[in-house]
Amino acid sequence: MISEVKPRKEAAVQSVKTKERKKVNPRTRRNMMWAYILIAPQALVFLVLSFYPIIMSYIYSFFDWQGIGPLKDFVGIDNYVRLFKDARFWGDFLNTVIYVVGTTVIGVLFALILAIILNDNKMRGKTVYRTIYFLPVVTTTAIVGIIMENIFGVSGLANKIMQSLHLIDSPVPFLTNGAWAMIVLILVGSWKGLGITMIYWLAGLQGISSDLYESAQLDGAGFWKTLRHVTLPLLKPMLAVIVLLSIVSGMHVFDLVKTLTKGGPYFKTETLDLYIYNYAFTDSHDNGISMMGYASAAGVILGLFTFIISFAFGGAGFASQIKNWRKARKAKKRGEMAS
Repeated sequence: MISEVKPRKEAAVQSVKTKERKKVNPRTRRNMMWAYILIAPQALVFLVLSFYPIIMSYIYSFFDWQGIGPLKDFVGIDNYVRLFKDARFWGDFLNTVIYVVGTTVIGVLFALILAIILNDNKMRGKTVYRTIYFLPVVTTTAIVGIIMENIFGVSGLANKIMQSLHLIDSPVPFLTNGAWAMIVLILVGSWKGLGITMIYWLAGLQGISSDLYESAQLDGAGFWKTLRHVTLPLLKPMLAVIVLLSIVSGMHVFDLVKTLTKGGPYFKTETLDLYIYNYAFTDSHDNGISMMGYASAAGVILGLFTFIISFAFGGAGFASQIKNWRKARKAKKRGEMAS
């Protein structure tokens, strides 16, 4: 009997302790209340301006709707069928891919070079240089597009300077030729986002222990060997994050294209975001009226493209972590067997 009562008593004591731990003191409760109050405005803005429009875009995509009035003309998947048959949509998809690849390769590579240079402790004026490279990031993209249009236009500053130096006889069609316009768009987009990518790389570089560099120097490794065998391998996790952010940002480029090239010439630089905008809010298409339902279908497809890319990167990162975990587990087992 005594042996049965003792476990019951211990269980009761444990239950009382658990209840005491679950009790929240008034100060903690008050802090939690203020936390929810301060989060509420941002949560409300997200629900109204982000979550609700996303849900409604899926609904609008099944209707032939002009953006005004009730939803009446249900068309099912006709908007999606028409979208996939539209050559302009696929051309804009290709333009978006070209822009994403160009800005990712150029931006990520040059930002890494700048970060390595500015991470050198012996360099003077690093703060000034970092500020200079970061200024385009905080500059309004639409303003950047307007300025660059004045620079690269037919009668812009670039052509005037080259003509005054007798480098060219006639103006270069930077914005009136499809290939040139895409090159200018990629270069400007890469320059615009260079500063933020550089900050990401600097964060990764400063997270590498200086002991590793000192060990490499003691082993006689020069700059290039240290870069290859120490710096770059340790920056691989940061590389995946930076590339993903650059791709997602490039997939949703709008204001730069709208102000710099306006999608021209002949839709050669029109991206998917601008395609959606033109069908939803302008008459720059065959029907000449707003096609909000059709534009919503295009927006849904663009969102799915972005999700697939993000999921692929996330899956690759997770698979890499699993692989590293298995290697560590095998190494641990071999160490235990050896001991």
